[in-house]
Amino acid sequence: MSIPTYELRRSKRRTLSIEVNREAKLIVHAPLCMPTAQIEAFVSAHTAWIAEKLEKAQAKLSRMPELSEDEIAALKAKALAVLTEKTAYYAVKMGVTYTHIGITNAKGRFGSCSAKGSINYAWRLMLYPEKTWDYIVVHELCHLRHFDHSRAFWQTVETYLPDYKERAKLLK
Repeated sequence: MSIPTYELRRSKRRTLSIEVNREAKLIVHAPLCMPTAQIEAFVSAHTAWIAEKLEKAQAKLSRMPELSEDEIAALKAKALAVLTEKTAYYAVKMGVTYTHIGITNAKGRFGSCSAKGSINYAWRLMLYPEKTWDYIVVHELCHLRHFDHSRAFWQTVETYLPDYKERAKLLK
């Protein structure tokens, strides 16, 4: 196999690493003074792994629709309305309070919760089945009680959504 095309990023690190990002681009992270031949040998030794990861990333990309600015704006508005309502419903049911709800352009996560009780959701969540919306809302609200992913956190999630594992699989 030939060495695939990659972007090389050098930094003050000690080790080499390979990354296939969300846009199905191959990125190699290397120490500042590592010889190019050594980097290429490392990439060459991992071509099977790279091919597998690139294929998965490209398949995931092809499943995501290209959206216009108007479509994105509509999804953001829908996310704010729907997720605000769901968050209010589950917050009462769970006996927790939050301070703010925001909609973000995040690509790597569907939700986040700050220590101050601010909850953010990615508008991209609206592209997934409705069952996943409840899962993300409950997940973030559980962080108001457990700011980690401890056993107690997952038990709390399961208390409110016994089928949370199946719902979470729909996001993969």
